[in-house]
Amino acid sequence: MFRGISNLSLDAKGRFAVPTRYREPLAAQCNGELIITIDTEERCLVLYPMPVWLEIERQIDALSGLNRKVSRIKRMLIGHATEVSLDANGRLLVPPELRDHAGLTKGAVLVGQGKKFELWDEDTWRAAREAWLADDEDEGEGPAALEQIAL
Repeated sequence: MFRGISNLSLDAKGRFAVPTRYREPLAAQCNGELIITIDTEERCLVLYPMPVWLEIERQIDALSGLNRKVSRIKRMLIGHATEVSLDANGRLLVPPELRDHAGLTKGAVLVGQGKKFELWDEDTWRAAREAWLADDEDEGEGPAALEQIAL
């Protein structure tokens, strides 16, 4: 499980150092092989260890392309999916097109999300976090399973 928030810096080539606490688990889980793709709802990127991604990709690919939402998700998630590998220094290279999508320049935030990570531009992350904290609008009932979790 990947959890926590890490502030990062991207170098001039678009690389960032994966926090040390994640390197060993990533080496064990996927030999440092990940998929980076865009998030379909937010201006951030999502990083999946390869085995996790392969299962998600299999499930998405099994859906009918006749449904517009499914086609959109296939285009966005699978179409932008790029294989990346941890280098000898524990860095990942974010391709230019994906950096542009997320507005990544120098400061970034890596957010653990259980089986995956989100990678945000630092300013975009702060603005989104403040908006979520200020949002008191009731979006309706959450899933029943969420109600069973003591938060």
